[in-house]
Amino acid sequence: MRTRDPDDLIVDSVLELETQFGAVSCETQAIRGMWTEGGTKYRDDVIRLFVDVADRPEHREFFARFKELLKKRFQQLDIWVTSHLIDVI
Repeated sequence: MRTRDPDDLIVDSVLELETQFGAVSCETQAIRGMWTEGGTKYRDDVIRLFVDVADRPEHREFFARFKELLKKRFQQLDIWVTSHLIDVI
């Protein structure tokens, strides 16, 4: 089985969010992460995707499912999905 290119996996993720919500933004600068879990050191390239949506139960449910999909897709122990209330003026 051929391993998929990480860039293709990112494109898939961005397109899924754009399809679901009609818009998405992606931070493309290189963010290097290092962390330790259970005595094992890990290194990651961090990508941030942004989606502005209303704070609704169905959106939270979508992102809970999407997080699990992303963990499998990118073979990660965990992925942070954060939510922030904003006021658009």
